[in-house]
Amino acid sequence: MKRIGLLSDTHGYVDARFATHFADCDEIWHAGDVGSMEVIDHLRLVAPVRAVHGNVDGGDVRRLFPQVMRWRCEEAEIMMTHIGGYPGRYDASIRNQLFDKPPHLFISGHSHILKVQFDPTLNCLHINPGAAGLQGWQTVRTLVRFTVDGTQFRDLEVIELTRH
Repeated sequence: MKRIGLLSDTHGYVDARFATHFADCDEIWHAGDVGSMEVIDHLRLVAPVRAVHGNVDGGDVRRLFPQVMRWRCEEAEIMMTHIGGYPGRYDASIRNQLFDKPPHLFISGHSHILKVQFDPTLNCLHINPGAAGLQGWQTVRTLVRFTVDGTQFRDLEVIELTRH
């Protein structure tokens, strides 16, 4: 079993509460629009970080992190990208990869809208953790924690942070 901390759209904003909420996590996954390496450096003090770059990320983040990642966590196939859409409305840039070999979990960011939805067509869970940074229109910032147990995802928690 692995405990995962998930966030997206930090846009360079580091919040000390990230470390507090992810303290018991084995890994932290960032679904893009990191904004600065300072965010990654802060998260790495807590746990190993996997990340993808987003549309606002500069060369330093893009050199270190791919646009799309696919890996195994426990027995589960994970796929993560920044601009991915959601069940029924997947982005054209990722749709073929999703349908050719559906993962157990598909993670995307970009919309700043928290969404956890099962896609019965792909037999796949989709998570968008919302936005953890201050950039954007959202008034509540969100983080997600969950456990990967084999191919199952359980103990999912949404953590709401006030804007400031």
